[in-house]
Amino acid sequence: MKKRMATVSVAALAALCVRGGIDEALDKGAAYLLSAQSAEGYWSDRQMPALTALPLWALKQWDKAPAESLSKAASYILSTQRDDGGFYVPKPGRGGSGLGNYNTSVCLSALYVSRLAPTDALLRAREYIASSQLTGDDTMAGGFGYDRISRRRYADLSNTGYALDAMRRTESLEELRPGGRRVDVDWNKALGFVDNLMKKDGPDAGGAAYNERTPQAGTSTNASGRVQLRAYGSMTYAAVLSMCHARLDKGDPRVRQSLEYCREHWTLDENPGMGRQGLYYFYDIMARALSASGVDTVGGHDWRAELSAKIVSLQREDGSWCNDNNRFWEADPVLCTSFAMLVLELCR
Repeated sequence: MKKRMATVSVAALAALCVRGGIDEALDKGAAYLLSAQSAEGYWSDRQMPALTALPLWALKQWDKAPAESLSKAASYILSTQRDDGGFYVPKPGRGGSGLGNYNTSVCLSALYVSRLAPTDALLRAREYIASSQLTGDDTMAGGFGYDRISRRRYADLSNTGYALDAMRRTESLEELRPGGRRVDVDWNKALGFVDNLMKKDGPDAGGAAYNERTPQAGTSTNASGRVQLRAYGSMTYAAVLSMCHARLDKGDPRVRQSLEYCREHWTLDENPGMGRQGLYYFYDIMARALSASGVDTVGGHDWRAELSAKIVSLQREDGSWCNDNNRFWEADPVLCTSFAMLVLELCR
């Protein structure tokens, strides 16, 4: 009995030490974000409201941020909402959109979590996202691109993942929509888009690619000799998260196959297939996907313990996190710090 009590005490002490390390890292990261906020309330780039939404989201989850800082951030984001309901800054050179779907999806999630936005603004954002989903019968149907208005028909799994996450996260708002009308995406079409990007056989079986046109991680040849775009880590986790939001569980064969890919390619040193490109996005989407799927271990790895330890080890002296590879804007410490804090908050 004494030996058992001692073992329990040691385990409890270890858990407290881990929790203490996470809490300290979060405090330092939050201090960095608060010091980097502009007087107007935004972070990094005033033309990219998503870059303010992510730190707002992280600081709200931290739950110790000054109310004034959160309010200023939310007010700035709300000031970017357009007549069509989207949160973005128009950029004529980009077809007039300014990454409207990406920005709106991230902003909707952050504002919903912050509870600092009027319901009407959030419902209008849901309308914008729902109207951004591609229709039709081709392999792009059901997916989402960066913009609702685009010069070409385009969708990718990253933007689709953000859109589906925002819509599922905020679905309860539809109970508050006047007139009994309900706005939502076509989940079956979305699932079809995701399924089309998943590799069914070959070396990438279970993994998912960014889309069917852009070779982010190069190409491979499947069992039938067909050349296809390579799957990689962050997109596979985006597929898992999207499938979970489409109400598939970890017992579904498609989810099981993707989780098997994650097991076979388990690493926290890189974004599998992409090296250090998009590393902090990889950490974030991994944590959200595994949490949503109810998975506690991946190939025997306690993902919460290992991922939180990795994140803590990468924190810089000033409290920030930053990627030395600038692909996907990750040389911006505000972006990486927000991702890192969101991961630690999930692991905690």
